[in-house]
Amino acid sequence: MPSVNAASRAVFVVFAASGFAFASWASRLPAVRDHLGLSEHQMGLLLLTAAVGSVAALPLSGIIVQRIGTARTVLGFAVVMTTGIALAGFGAFWEQDLVVRGGMILMGIGAGVWDAAMNLEGAAVEKQLGRSIMPHYHAGFSFGTVVGAGIGAGVAFLGMPLQWHLIATGVVALTSVIASVPAFLPESAVRAAGSDSSGHDLSQGPDMYADPATATPSDSTHTGLRGMLGAWREPRTLAIGLVVLAAALTEGVANDWVGLAVVDGFGVTNGTGAVGLAVFLVFMTVMRLAGTRAIDRFGRVPMLRVTMLLAIIGVTVFALVPWMWLALVGVALWGMGAALGFPMGMSASSDDPEHAPMRLAAVSTIGYAAFFIGPPLIGFLADHTGYRLAILVLTVPAVLGLTVSAVIREPAAAKPAA
Repeated sequence: MPSVNAASRAVFVVFAASGFAFASWASRLPAVRDHLGLSEHQMGLLLLTAAVGSVAALPLSGIIVQRIGTARTVLGFAVVMTTGIALAGFGAFWEQDLVVRGGMILMGIGAGVWDAAMNLEGAAVEKQLGRSIMPHYHAGFSFGTVVGAGIGAGVAFLGMPLQWHLIATGVVALTSVIASVPAFLPESAVRAAGSDSSGHDLSQGPDMYADPATATPSDSTHTGLRGMLGAWREPRTLAIGLVVLAAALTEGVANDWVGLAVVDGFGVTNGTGAVGLAVFLVFMTVMRLAGTRAIDRFGRVPMLRVTMLLAIIGVTVFALVPWMWLALVGVALWGMGAALGFPMGMSASSDDPEHAPMRLAAVSTIGYAAFFIGPPLIGFLADHTGYRLAILVLTVPAVLGLTVSAVIREPAAAKPAA
C-alpha cells in the first residue's frame, strides 16, 4: 500500500506536470496570435474555446472519479489535455483556426477533469496528514508553470517552432503523470479520509457560514446524478464556488493576458512578454509555498482576505503605472494575491470526504466559469482601452470574493490554535 508521504509527493508531481503543460501553451500565445492574425477580441474568443471543453466536462468529473478512481482519471485526462495542446500547436502552425479550436476543446476537457481529480486526491492526502498542504500542491502547479513559462520564453527568443515545443511539452508532462499515479492513495482511503466516526456530513449546514463541525447531516445521496445535482443546491458549496471563481479569474486572466499586455502595453518583444508572465508565476509559487504554514497559523479566512487585497493592489499598479519596472512590481503583488484562494477553496469544498467528489466538481465548474468570463471580457474591453486598462476589471470579482470569505473557514476541529 502506498504511504501517505509517497502519495503526497506523487500529487505534487502531478500538479507540477499540469502547470508545466498549461504554461508552455500560455507562453506561446503571442506566437499563436501572430500565426492566426487575430485581433484583441478575436483572441478573447479563441481563449474561450478551452473553457467550453472544461465547463462541459467538469460537472461530470465527480461521477467519473467515483467510477474509475482518481489515479485513472488523472492519467486518462492528462492524455486528453496533452493531445489537445499538440493539436492546437500544429493548427496554429498550419494557420488553421478550426484545428486550433478543436485542440483547445480537448485541452479544456482534459485540464478541467484532471484538475478536479488531482485536487480530490490532494484533499484526501491533506486529511490524512492532518495539516494544511493543498497550497503546497498548488505551488507545485505554479512551479510547473514557472518552468513551462521559462522554457517558453527561451524557445520564443530562439525562434523554435511552437508545434515541436508543445509536443515535447506533452511528452514530459505525460511521462511525469504515468510515473506518479501508482503512488496515489487507494480509492477506499480517498473516500474515507478525514470522516468522523458517525459518518456525518462535516461541511454542510443550513447557514452557508455555519461552523462545518456542527452542521446537520445531509440525507442526500452522495453518488451518481442525484449526488451531482444535490451539490448544486447547497448554499455553502455555491458560496465557496464564488470564492474560487474570483480566485480563478485573478489567476487565469494573468496566465492568458499578462504576456500580451506587457508586449502591447510597453512595445517589447514576445520573449519579454513571456518574462512578464514568469514574474507573476514565480511570486505566486513563492506565496503558495509560504502559505501552507501561514494558513495553519492564521486560518483560511484571514489569509484569503490578505491575498485578495494584495491582488487588488497589484492589478491596479500594473494597469496604471507608466514604467515597466514598476508594472512588474504590480505583477509580483498580483501573483502573491492570486496564490491561495483556489487551493483553500478546494480544501473547503472537500471538508467532508463523503460529499467531496460532487462538491468539488460543482465548485470547480463554477471556478472554471472564469475561463468563460475572463477571455472574452478582457478581449472586448481591450479593443477600447488596451490590455492593461482592461485588466482593471479584475478588482470587481476580488471584492466579491472578500465579501463571502468567511465561508471557507475550517471545521472547528481543524481550526488553528489561538
